[in-house]
Amino acid sequence: MKLSIVIVNYNVKYFLEQCLHSVQNACHNLETEIFIVDNNSVDGSIKMVKEKFPDVHLIQNKDNKGFSAANNQAIRLSKGEYILLLNPDTIVEDDTLAKVVEFMDLHPDAGGLGVKMIDGKGKFLPESKRGLPTPLVSFFKVFGFSSLFPKSHLFGKYHLGYLDKDSIHKVDVLAGAFMVVRKKVLDEIGLLDESFFMYGEDIDLSYRITQAGYKNYYFPGTRIIHYKGESTKKSSLNYIFVFYNAMIIFAKKHFSQQNARTFSVMINLAIYFRAFISILARFLKKIILPLIDAFLIFIGIFVITGYWEKHLIFTEGGHYPSAFLSIAVPIYLIIWIFCIYLSGGYDKPVRLRKIIQGMVVGTVIILLFYSLLNEHYRFSRALILLGSLWGTGVIIGVRFLLHFLNISEYRLNAEKNKRFIIVGEKEEVERVSELLQKTVMNPAFIGLVSYRHHNNNFNGFIGHLGQIKEIITIHKIDEVIFCAKDIPAQVIIDKMSDLKDEQVDYKIAPPESLSIIGSNSINTSGDLYIIDINAIIKKSNRRNKRMLDVTVSLILLLLYPLLIFIVKKPVGVLKNIGAVLFAMKSWVGYTYLSESETQRLPEIKSGVLNPQDAFKQKNLSEETIIRLNLLYARDYKLANDINIIIKGFSQLGRS
Repeated sequence: MKLSIVIVNYNVKYFLEQCLHSVQNACHNLETEIFIVDNNSVDGSIKMVKEKFPDVHLIQNKDNKGFSAANNQAIRLSKGEYILLLNPDTIVEDDTLAKVVEFMDLHPDAGGLGVKMIDGKGKFLPESKRGLPTPLVSFFKVFGFSSLFPKSHLFGKYHLGYLDKDSIHKVDVLAGAFMVVRKKVLDEIGLLDESFFMYGEDIDLSYRITQAGYKNYYFPGTRIIHYKGESTKKSSLNYIFVFYNAMIIFAKKHFSQQNARTFSVMINLAIYFRAFISILARFLKKIILPLIDAFLIFIGIFVITGYWEKHLIFTEGGHYPSAFLSIAVPIYLIIWIFCIYLSGGYDKPVRLRKIIQGMVVGTVIILLFYSLLNEHYRFSRALILLGSLWGTGVIIGVRFLLHFLNISEYRLNAEKNKRFIIVGEKEEVERVSELLQKTVMNPAFIGLVSYRHHNNNFNGFIGHLGQIKEIITIHKIDEVIFCAKDIPAQVIIDKMSDLKDEQVDYKIAPPESLSIIGSNSINTSGDLYIIDINAIIKKSNRRNKRMLDVTVSLILLLLYPLLIFIVKKPVGVLKNIGAVLFAMKSWVGYTYLSESETQRLPEIKSGVLNPQDAFKQKNLSEETIIRLNLLYARDYKLANDINIIIKGFSQLGRS
């Protein structure tokens, strides 16, 4: 056996499916075996592997054993001369496996090998080659010097940015996403260290390879796509703590006691520094625009008040009480900004009507409270109205400014229907086109592009792959979908790399699959298209659902003395009110079937009631219940929740 391929999977079924298709294509004329080690996934991964890839060796764990332990399970059973540790969120070129085996055969000093990796946008991933994270290198990495000076021989050692990414190099550390290791080296130095649950095990193994006298090579003669960040977002606090704690384990294991102690202190400082920066950045990102809006509205009201005093109200001299600007106006600002938030005015993409709606509602609320106040505190109804008009105008003006500055999050046309092209041969592009139309609401354009030149302008094709750049420009394409059944992975990667500067997204449709997979950035979990349209996960719907939960809970609390005589379990109602108010439950959730079925749906709080409660007939088939759940998630409306609550009112005490 020449090569054993080990893939550890945890709840990334669609990525795993695509990865396995590419691996199988790359195994031709090579003696290989494939191991899938599943760490207790609940997304249907095991069923998919058994049905679509019956020839692989499947190891089913009953719990999540971690990356290192799961890899070791397969390595112990493997028979290959070389072991490839491969992430499930990767795609390999058709000749990748043959090329890496050939390289290892020609370089007996090679203990490990990594390849050139690109992300889902076709851009080079710098972690394809890395240096050893010594205390100094780690310091430069943690505090950002390596990012500021990536090509510096002093500061850029973490990602070895000064080494040509298109040339072969001996490196210190290989990426665990794609790591070829000589089996006899593993027999000599030992398997992956299982004290590393996630992250750091690739650094540890790479270091032990070099300590044993072997070399680690970076080999750019072939490439893979790595949809980095599918399992863990790199900006999350959990990632920061897990990753840097893995660095501490590494330091204690391999550095001297003094260096390890210094390293640990530095890393612990870095953990809290990065955690603080992460929290602060998230907070500022959410609060900065409302603060700017509030500040500009305040400045406007301040100027308007001065003019109003001088020329209309106090022409003989005088001023409004200081409490107007110091107390009343800040209260107005809070109400306006909060109403804009509730109306969805701060959601992405920007909707100007939501901003106007929030300002109108806020103004009405202010005027209502104004009318109830003692006359001493009624400063000026006119200033409230003028402030509202100014606020609406200035907020809209800020949004137009952000739009013209081309800040993607604030593009006013960001919600436009996307324009797609699908690249492949006739049968497959038509299949994917049909899937896309079921998946995406009202695509503005779907163009079919032939992989081969001879199909140009025939059978509905608008061009061929060689014309793709011109097609993207002329048809104003937002997203390119490649059919993996018809197009070799190498060609897909070539095109993604060639077009990396185009403002388009890329997806790949695996053969015979209901998924179209891609990744728009390093921090997103990848835009996964499946037939269901996850309307319930939109921010506005989540917020409205939460507001309804709180409102219903407060109403039920007020009416509780009456509920005792209406509902079946009054004590249960009280418990559920508390659970909903503390966001542990929602009044309406999915009808529970099984973990695998629930995993397919967007994640929401478990519900006291469910869509089935809207029907008098309770003995619905499993197929009908699944369909109800899908429809509830896809076509979510607040009215649906209200209807379910009314019809299931007597069951509000359900546990």
